[in-house]
Amino acid sequence: MNLRPVGPRTRLTLSDRDARRPPAFGDRDAVKSLLAREVERLGHLQERLIASKARALLVVLQGRDASGKDGVIRTVFDGCNPLGVRVTSFGVPTELERSHDFLWRIHAAVPPRGYIGIFNRSHYEDVLVVRVRRLAPRRVWSARYAQINDFERMLSLNGVTILKFFLHVSREEQRERFIDRLHDPEENWKFRAGDLEDRKLWSAYTRAYRDALRKCSTPWAPWYVVPADSKTVRNYLITRVINETLSGLRLRFPRLAPEVRRLRVD
Repeated sequence: MNLRPVGPRTRLTLSDRDARRPPAFGDRDAVKSLLAREVERLGHLQERLIASKARALLVVLQGRDASGKDGVIRTVFDGCNPLGVRVTSFGVPTELERSHDFLWRIHAAVPPRGYIGIFNRSHYEDVLVVRVRRLAPRRVWSARYAQINDFERMLSLNGVTILKFFLHVSREEQRERFIDRLHDPEENWKFRAGDLEDRKLWSAYTRAYRDALRKCSTPWAPWYVVPADSKTVRNYLITRVINETLSGLRLRFPRLAPEVRRLRVD
C-alpha cells in the first residue's frame, strides 16, 4: 500500500476506521524491516540533496494531540545527517509574531536549498485552531486557504519541494495514548489540560481538517492522510512518500571541478 495525495475525488470521512492499521500490512516485523530499509534509503537520498543544493524539502506534519508528530521526526529521519535537517515547532504566536501577517513566522523557518525542513504543526494552525476556537472571524480565516496556496506555490517555484502529512489517529487510540502519557513519568510532561478541551471539540476539528485538506492539497504541495493508529505503519508510509519524491527529483552529485581533479594528495 502506498499513500496517494488528497485529490478532488478523494473521500475524506476521516473516520476512526480510516485511522486503523490497513489490512495490507500483516506481519509487524515485516513492516519494521521495510521501514528500516526506507529509513536507510532516505539517508542516501539526503546526501544527494545536500550535495546538489538544487532543492529544499519541506515536510509538514499536522495531526491531533498524540497522533505521533514527535515520533515521526525521531524515527523517519533517524538515518539522516542532522546537520542537514531543521525542525521547527510552532506554538502559540508571540506578541511580535501576532503583529505580522500569519505567514511571517512560517516563511522565516522555510529550509534553504540542500536542507530538509520539518514543521511540527505549521501555518495550518491558522485555519484549524483559529477556526475551531473562534480566535478570528470567519472572513479572516476563510481567506487564508487561498493565501496558503499562493504562498506554497511561490515556495515551490523557488526550489522548495513540499510534502504535507495529516497523521490521522482514532478517538480511541488517542484516549489510550493520553492514558499512557499520564502514567509515564518520561511522557506526562507533554500532557496539558488543553488537550482534553480539544478532545471535546473532536467533530469541529474534523470539519476543519477536512476543509484544509480539500482546499489546500495542490499539485505543488499535496496533502497525504496517514493512518496513524499503528506507529510502524505510519512511519513506513511517510518515509516511502518522502523517498519516492526525492527520487523523482533526480538529484545528482556535482561534478568534480577540473582544478580539484588535478590536485594530488601526497
